[in-house]
Amino acid sequence: MSSGAASSVPTPRPLSEQAAASLRHPLSLTLLALTFSTGTIDAVSYLGFGHVFTANMTGNVVLLGFGIAGAGGLPIVAPIVSMAAFLVGSGVGGAMARQLADRHPTHVASALGVETALLVCATVVAAAAHPHPGTFGADATIALMAAAMGIRNATVRRLAVPDLTTTVLTMTLTALAAESTIAGGSGKGSLRRTSAVVAMLAGAVAGALMLRTGPVLPLAFAAALALLTCVAYPLVQRRAPVSSVP
Repeated sequence: MSSGAASSVPTPRPLSEQAAASLRHPLSLTLLALTFSTGTIDAVSYLGFGHVFTANMTGNVVLLGFGIAGAGGLPIVAPIVSMAAFLVGSGVGGAMARQLADRHPTHVASALGVETALLVCATVVAAAAHPHPGTFGADATIALMAAAMGIRNATVRRLAVPDLTTTVLTMTLTALAAESTIAGGSGKGSLRRTSAVVAMLAGAVAGALMLRTGPVLPLAFAAALALLTCVAYPLVQRRAPVSSVP
């Protein structure tokens, strides 16, 4: 093959760019599903276990500060437990990302598999212990949930799809406004950003509603959604067409 022919071979676009370009891309759909589950998971921890987040660590830092100040009767132990477990999970997720960096479908499936296992364990603990805020059962459930979210965050960080972090929306909302046509921007990516916001909002509503029956149902739902993405994503991703740059 001549050098001219070789240079004309299209170069595959990075997966993060492919996902950012279309909400119908398997990775985009997977991340939106996980964003939905974040709303459900934080509804359980915040409303069910005493004002603590297991996915939103920024909120935990602020809540811990309030608790240390003795404001509003907010807890101190629960945010510390959540952040510690989140850090452990993030470390495990980072190690998995480095070891499986060249095997994308396997990396995502493995991370989601561990997340599923941790959420199943959290569901079992919640069902067995009937945890109330401030109890060992609640702290154990919080730790399992936060570790699952830590693994997910480390994984999503490596995937680096713009605006689809699955657990935080601050920069997504910033970009939505800053890049809007009203602000003089192109408006490109607005649908992706809006979809992320709506997904987390809908997940929070669903989680709050399911929590009326207790924490088991929303936790089981989050575990089932993680399992579904774990199984479905590698299968769909391998069959997805690869877009290229000229």
